[in-house]
Amino acid sequence: MTEYFNEMFDGGQVRQPYSGLDGWMREMPSELRAMKQAEAEALFRRIGITFAVYGEGGDPDRLIPFDMFPRVFTQPEWRKLERGIKQRARALNAFLLDVYGRGEIVRAGRIPARLVYQNDAYERAVSGFIPPRGIYSHIVGVDLVRTGPDQFYVLEDNCRTPSGVSYMLENREIMMRMFPQLFRENRIEPVDGYSDALRRTLASVAPAKCDGEPTVAILTPGHFNSAYYEHSFLADLMGVELVEGPDLFCEGGFCWMRTTEGPKKLDVIYRRIDDAFLDPLCFRPDSMLGIPGLMDVYRSGGVSICSAPGAGVADDKAIYTFVPEMVRFYLGEEPLLENVPTWQCAKKDDCKYVLENLSELVVKEVHGSGGYGMLVGPKSTKEQIENFRHKIEDNPENYIAQPTLALSTTPTFVEEGVAPRHVDLRPYCLVGEKVELVPGGLTRVALTEGSLVVNSSQGGGVKDTWVLAE
Repeated sequence: MTEYFNEMFDGGQVRQPYSGLDGWMREMPSELRAMKQAEAEALFRRIGITFAVYGEGGDPDRLIPFDMFPRVFTQPEWRKLERGIKQRARALNAFLLDVYGRGEIVRAGRIPARLVYQNDAYERAVSGFIPPRGIYSHIVGVDLVRTGPDQFYVLEDNCRTPSGVSYMLENREIMMRMFPQLFRENRIEPVDGYSDALRRTLASVAPAKCDGEPTVAILTPGHFNSAYYEHSFLADLMGVELVEGPDLFCEGGFCWMRTTEGPKKLDVIYRRIDDAFLDPLCFRPDSMLGIPGLMDVYRSGGVSICSAPGAGVADDKAIYTFVPEMVRFYLGEEPLLENVPTWQCAKKDDCKYVLENLSELVVKEVHGSGGYGMLVGPKSTKEQIENFRHKIEDNPENYIAQPTLALSTTPTFVEEGVAPRHVDLRPYCLVGEKVELVPGGLTRVALTEGSLVVNSSQGGGVKDTWVLAE
């Protein structure tokens, strides 16, 4: 039986980070726990924090389950993660600037050209263009897993439009409302500075033609999008407009926002729609979500788009294996955070190993996300494994494989009481005039006993994430 690192208990003893929660956990009657859980769900529902899943029947306003038991990091643990995350964000942006320019890392033979230039996420429309401050990915979500007291691994990078930050902020708000005594008894670093930091980051990458204070807006696909709540939530927090494609138009080398007082020039767009839908004149001609002519304005310095079109080539799962090499190549440093060992099925020997060991590995689609298109070997039936085997044999370049990591567990409130459940962590690194991240992130938890899949779209829940102040 696999041994998992329990973040709260070590040999039956409570680990220091959780010492302030042990009594709270033991003394809470089951009736109070049930009442508080119902209160939390009512608050989430009242506020409107929902997560719809495309193609899924049932409730379009489904709540992501919220677990009241917080996850805790010490200050030294967080500092280690923070340094590694910032290093990774700098390297990923250096890579993007390079591959849309001279491609030195490819010329040097460090990354195969086909993985970059034949990648579906590589946007030739921005080749040769340098965005403001040379930054392509302004919000980098780095998914981390833990396997021991000092062992952290990067599971994947999210350089396009990483979601979930509204849960990080609302989890904290609801915990403070329901258990104020916990925050009086424990010194916990705040996360509520995120919206100011995001606004600062977006303003710092205003385009060359911007005069004065930049006007910022969030571009959303609309209220049918699964993350629409987050789009409107962040717009409210930052005090900026939430717009859809039809609210904007391009004219005279600028992007304009339709308002009741006439057109207003827009300088920075925090876009939450995919590249393919941004501009029907440049990408998908059938897009009803984008703004015709936007890419011409962007390339001429009339507007900034955050994150930049084309940033997705850096978070492709095949490119992921080369991020440690990016750190060495661009920064001249050794990586502070390790990748999970990864086999690329595009390589003949790797593919042979994967096919021979499918029952022990996690296999993922190179372009997949949200927990879809993956096989968790140890948790799959023989039929599922054989079906996946045929998929890999038909298109090996579409898959990577990783060992089944012994993800750490944290105490979680379940029907029977408190039980360990597997977790991961997504901190949000902001890259603009400076690189910064708030102390915390989104902890996702696999609520099903034994499950290693924490994605919200696959039934996972969320927790508040504490970083203890010194």
